[in-house]
Amino acid sequence: MPDSVSASAPQEVSLWRRVTNQGATTFAVLAVIFVLVPLLAIFVYLVIKGIGSVNLAFLTQTPKPPGEVGGGMANAIVGTGLILAIASVIGLPLGIGSGIYLAEYGRNRFGDLIRFTADVLNGVPSIVIGIAVYSLIVVRQKHFSAFSGGVALGIMMVPTIARATEEMLLMVPNVVREAAYGLGIPKWRTTLSISLRTASAGVITGCMLAFARVAGETAPLLFTAFGNQFWNLKLNQPTAALSLQVFTYAISPYDDWHKQAWAGALILIVLIVAAVAAVRITTSRGMMKGA
Repeated sequence: MPDSVSASAPQEVSLWRRVTNQGATTFAVLAVIFVLVPLLAIFVYLVIKGIGSVNLAFLTQTPKPPGEVGGGMANAIVGTGLILAIASVIGLPLGIGSGIYLAEYGRNRFGDLIRFTADVLNGVPSIVIGIAVYSLIVVRQKHFSAFSGGVALGIMMVPTIARATEEMLLMVPNVVREAAYGLGIPKWRTTLSISLRTASAGVITGCMLAFARVAGETAPLLFTAFGNQFWNLKLNQPTAALSLQVFTYAISPYDDWHKQAWAGALILIVLIVAAVAAVRITTSRGMMKGA
């Protein structure tokens, strides 16, 4: 009896293991701080520089002529939403579909080619994609447009979403799939209704990461959407965007435009954060109801 009691008694953790654990925890906390501090500093600086120019006129009016004080970026805010909507319609289904193929059917040479292409496309400068879309769409249409801007941003979204979707699906245990196969569920239904649903949180995170990345892009839009000083809701016409407007105002010689550039940058960041947060809250509630 004494031997069994002593054998089951908890062993004291060695000093080295405790020090190592504390050191790893401290390092992880410091890494988080080093990441968050620059982000918070940038956001606070944007608030300080831009909040003074954010008013009702800024949110509801179009830009004033050069040298005239006032005006706003309402058309650019709407244009950004239009272009990002087009990009999402193109990028989300293509990216998620590609990720599903790579995870479930892509263990072959063709799948390896797709992975290599996605990785290369992830590293291609955005201005190169803008020039490519300019050659393929703008030159053929003979005018700039919101559609071409959305295509450029949609192309940039695809590789990020595809690789994120693949990695999340690969993390789903095979026993889940095997259980579905045992019930007679076909593979395509298993992939869409079980595997993808199980990995939905990670897939949504990858989609939001891609969305946030392209939302602030300027270079591709210089060659595609081009910008517009007036209202435009037509897909085949030049369209304003916040990133373009901020770029134009930032390089101008007018102090009032410089202030509005800071305000535009602040509004762009706020809109991106709000959109990502809204999607996360909506999907989390949906998953809770489904559970």
